[in-house]
Amino acid sequence: MYNVPVSSVHSRGWRTQSMHELSITQSVLDIALRHATQAGARRITRLNLVIGELSSVVDDSVQFYWDIVSRETIAAGSELHFERTPGALRCLGCGHTFPLNGQDYACPACGEAQVVTAGGDDFRLESIEVE
Repeated sequence: MYNVPVSSVHSRGWRTQSMHELSITQSVLDIALRHATQAGARRITRLNLVIGELSSVVDDSVQFYWDIVSRETIAAGSELHFERTPGALRCLGCGHTFPLNGQDYACPACGEAQVVTAGGDDFRLESIEVE
């Protein structure tokens, strides 16, 4: 078994409002199959997914659809590993980046409330493990 990094395959801000988990899961399968084929793999055993706190992607939904879309492929029966990344904000006033605390969006450095997302809105297939 070896690890096939696919961190270059990345989509920031996939949202369930704009793309249903079924479509997301099918895209993950397509990417994994392409990389596994390029690596000459016989079987995909594990996929490592990174999901940002702000991405709105639901782990259980992805797992549910994975079990359906991966049937009859070299990914059938593979494990999905989910890593959640925390949300972060950047102050438009002073540029300070700070973790999302779920209660207050004001910048702890200057008190400004005009902020933008600086992290945790991503969804990516980090790597796959194959045989």
